[in-house]
Amino acid sequence: MTIFDFLTMFGGLALFLYGMHLMSTSLESMSGGVLERTLERSTSSKFKAMLLGTVATAIIQSSSATTVMTVGFVNGGIMTLNQAVGIIMGANIGTTATAWILSLTGLKGSSLIVQLLKPTSFTPVLAALGVILVMFSKKERRKTVGAVLCGFAVLMYGMHMMSSALTPLADMPDFVNIMTAFRNPVLGVLTGALLTGIIQSSSASVGILQALSLTGGVTYGIAIPIIMGQNIGTCVTALLSCIGASKNAKRTAMVHLYFNIIGTILFLALFYTFNALFPFGFLDDVLDPAHIAIIHTSFNVLTTLVLLPASSLLVKLATISIPEKAAVEEEWPLDARFLDMPAFALEQCKNVIDRMATLSRDTLLMALGTIEQYDAKVIAKVVENEDEIDRYEDRLGTYLVQLSTRKLMEEDSNEIGMFLHMIGDFERISDHAVNLTEVSQEMHDKKIDFSDAAKTEIKVFSAALTEILNNSVDAFLTENLEEARLIEPLEEVIDAMQADIRARHVQRLQEGTCTIELGFVLSDLLTNMERVSDHCSNIAATLIQTKNETFDMHSYLQSVKAADGNQEFTARVKAYSEKFELPKA
Repeated sequence: MTIFDFLTMFGGLALFLYGMHLMSTSLESMSGGVLERTLERSTSSKFKAMLLGTVATAIIQSSSATTVMTVGFVNGGIMTLNQAVGIIMGANIGTTATAWILSLTGLKGSSLIVQLLKPTSFTPVLAALGVILVMFSKKERRKTVGAVLCGFAVLMYGMHMMSSALTPLADMPDFVNIMTAFRNPVLGVLTGALLTGIIQSSSASVGILQALSLTGGVTYGIAIPIIMGQNIGTCVTALLSCIGASKNAKRTAMVHLYFNIIGTILFLALFYTFNALFPFGFLDDVLDPAHIAIIHTSFNVLTTLVLLPASSLLVKLATISIPEKAAVEEEWPLDARFLDMPAFALEQCKNVIDRMATLSRDTLLMALGTIEQYDAKVIAKVVENEDEIDRYEDRLGTYLVQLSTRKLMEEDSNEIGMFLHMIGDFERISDHAVNLTEVSQEMHDKKIDFSDAAKTEIKVFSAALTEILNNSVDAFLTENLEEARLIEPLEEVIDAMQADIRARHVQRLQEGTCTIELGFVLSDLLTNMERVSDHCSNIAATLIQTKNETFDMHSYLQSVKAADGNQEFTARVKAYSEKFELPKA
């Protein structure tokens, strides 16, 4: 074997690993978060979870990605540890799909069907089609399909290069002696685990073993322990991903490790016990890539059949390994692991912002209630909620900025911009809620109260503010553009109402029926309430602009308020003016 053969082998390995990475990430991107959402929501039974884990892993061609995704679900409190067990077991079965695809390289025969199935026949066609889609297609989804095809073509070409470069090894006595050493089960398991742990992909390490088998130097006795070790080595990715995660996320990674270790011990113990009692004659037989795929699949299917009913045992072992802590850990669904799954990460952001929006609305409504009836406990709750909303804004903002640096579809990028704007508006609404409670506190401490006329006006103003707040939050939660279009006419009425109430106060001041001190309190109250309506307007306008892909706020508001060009807006303003009409002074 010459130096050029070594260079070819390492070059083929590099292409093989890159092709697998490109194909896996592109397939994951094509799913658009559908697989993640399915795994998240459809784990009502262990068997169902196992099937979903199998299908998801077979589609994205990476058990490591599925397992890391599951660790993220558990870390964020989206999924329980018991639900995760089935997915992990299914992922081990699903990852064997790659080995079956790669086994096509070992096909022999001269018939037309066999020739067509050989990678050397169809890979060039897939590569050409993939390049055309990537370079000339304008649609993002077609480009992603092209990337999948290119990744598969590069993967198969790398496999072909490796097998070609390794062929001379069959005639080297030293190579035969080295391979014979791997018949020791312990050494074989350790080698398989080490190789897989380094490249962090059992599919890739099995592919390397399949390429090596084409030399004719790999027997069943050599391959079986190595394949067992490869299943253990793939746990490294999940173990690394759980660093700094919650205890349940760490337990999820430990379940994955225990599943493969116990499965390997059981499989090898039974296999070599039977071999001692009834010697297997096939252990010295040479095997090909298809036989490796059979062994890989059989091991994972049998291990799952044995351990799925005893999954609670794996959970107990993981719980013993990662014991409970005295302090209660906070669950936060925006896991850093999801950043590599942008579509799903964005959906999780929407779920968290929904909670933030609802909390912000509830907090403002509680604050409005304290103006009419002072309540110290409610005021304390408003302040507590505002602190929580501040934390939402800080953590969401950081996460969204991190997500914006990833490869995103254009609509996803626009949605991130919308979310960054909106979390600021929701946070400011909670700030104004605290300001309103300060007004209530001041009135209580100074034992001052508004006149009956002012109370009636504030009650009408509060009703209008409650409606615009509910409409804007509901429009965001449901992404209802029709409801969002109701916001601006009502905001116009609220602006006019504020000016009218201020003018009425000046009139009462002149008549001596109100005081300057109450005037300052009323001014603070009206200012904060009006600014809440401004933020509601921002939320609605941002939602409409993002969905319509128009991003000039000033031009949008001008076009909406143009009385001569928007009769619908004028009609709505009139309707709201009549609905929230102030009583005659």
